[in-house]
Amino acid sequence: MVIFQKSFIILWLVLLAGCASTTSTKPESSNTKSPPAKQSKESSNKGGYYLDDGPGDNTSIDIASIPDAEPRTEKPLVSSNKPYQALGQKYVPMTNYAPYTKQGVASWYGKRYHGRKTSSGEVYDMYGMSAAHTTLPIPSYVKVVNPTNGRAVVVRVNDRGPFKHDRLIDLSYAAAYKLGLVAQGSGLVEVTAIDTSPEALRSAAKTNVATVEPSGTSTAQTTELISSNNTNNTLISQSASSKAISPSGYYVQAGAFKSEANGELLQKKIMDLDLAGDAAVTNVYNNGLHRVKLGPFSSKREADIHANKVRSQLNISAIVTNQ
Repeated sequence: MVIFQKSFIILWLVLLAGCASTTSTKPESSNTKSPPAKQSKESSNKGGYYLDDGPGDNTSIDIASIPDAEPRTEKPLVSSNKPYQALGQKYVPMTNYAPYTKQGVASWYGKRYHGRKTSSGEVYDMYGMSAAHTTLPIPSYVKVVNPTNGRAVVVRVNDRGPFKHDRLIDLSYAAAYKLGLVAQGSGLVEVTAIDTSPEALRSAAKTNVATVEPSGTSTAQTTELISSNNTNNTLISQSASSKAISPSGYYVQAGAFKSEANGELLQKKIMDLDLAGDAAVTNVYNNGLHRVKLGPFSSKREADIHANKVRSQLNISAIVTNQ
């Protein structure tokens, strides 16, 4: 009996210890949220791209050959130039041209926003020469200079931003590339507004037109060097008795290649798919590159339609130019 009682007590103590070992505190609620991952730029060896932004996947286009925006007289958009608020800050955009020159930090945006609508209602093209600014009129044109390397571009402002206090302007990927800002993600620039009134443009055209007589030609031949307020110049040869001519219409540049064979291959693809409609498809050699162009088209809208066809059918970037 004594042995049985001792055995019972030992068994009871073992069971008690087992229950104590299974006791725990209340677990954390299953819906407890962990702190969100910090949104930051990638490591510097990837160029400082924000989140999933960065250059496009298409490497066939020669970005350095993309022409600057050509200033022209445009009416400011009422809907895009109203006072607005972003990130708790109020902004009052300019509604017409006024002298403006300012230094500050430029950043750029690429594939993350490619194809999305801008504040002007236009679709953002990372391969176009455009920019975003908080208060400059939409649309307007500015000259942007990188004082570090002396490079300069002309871009068309068609979007709002950047809304970080230490940023002055957001450039398209193409504009940042031409300025040498892509690798570091941002850099110091100087922004100067361009007067696009008809009077100012006429005055600029007179200043930028020079006539020269090439050696080895008759005096009846002249060559006019026409500069369109940017670094892209076009040489037009003509007889003295003929009327002055200039590039007319709009073109779609589908690619630019160092290899003529690659240009011919793209030219053939475009023709086989009938992407140019009634317009010509040419493979023009200029400044060391073979440029595949469709055109001319009578309006920018028509050129945009064919550029979209090229992009969707061939999955390549196509830009609209007036050269």
